[in-house]
Amino acid sequence: MDTLHNVFVFLHLVGFAALFGGAFVQMKSQERIVNPAMFHGALTQLVTGIALVVINELGPDPVNHMKIGIKLLVLIVIMVLVILNRKKSHVPDGAFWSIFGLTLANAAIAVFW
Repeated sequence: MDTLHNVFVFLHLVGFAALFGGAFVQMKSQERIVNPAMFHGALTQLVTGIALVVINELGPDPVNHMKIGIKLLVLIVIMVLVILNRKKSHVPDGAFWSIFGLTLANAAIAVFW
């Protein structure tokens, strides 16, 4: 079970790297878009996050449901912003910086809580 957990943690980090990296490379750009890395990174985080919760629920240790709920809520907001702006030729600055900031906030919640 530990190996399966570690595989999903690794994939969860890959999803974060894709989402964050996809946004990071566009910080100086004048015309920002939601690139495929951001979309697929957000989806990867959602799927692997749910898998990690299921794996942790099956284990002996208690799961912090408040933390999981907040992280899920933040990720849902990120997903909505990514999906709504995915087909646009230009993402508004507010939406882009919200995606970027919420992605960092979600990582901070994971690390510091």
